[in-house]
Amino acid sequence: MKTINKLVLALFFFGTLLVKAADEIPPAPEDGGTGGVGPGGVASPIDMYVYMLSIVAVVFMMYYTKKLKSQKA
Repeated sequence: MKTINKLVLALFFFGTLLVKAADEIPPAPEDGGTGGVGPGGVASPIDMYVYMLSIVAVVFMMYYTKKLKSQKA
């Protein structure tokens, strides 16, 4: 594999880890309480579209890579 492919793969892997880190469930309180009533409000509207934005970004990267390769040939 070329070095650039390894770099892109590593960045994609670490980006996935960062996206999945937000899905962790916080530990239950130790005092026996059940916590809040609901999940609370959404931090920002972009939170709902993180997966879709990631897929769109990968598609754009593949498109422009193919376009650049076809111009060089």
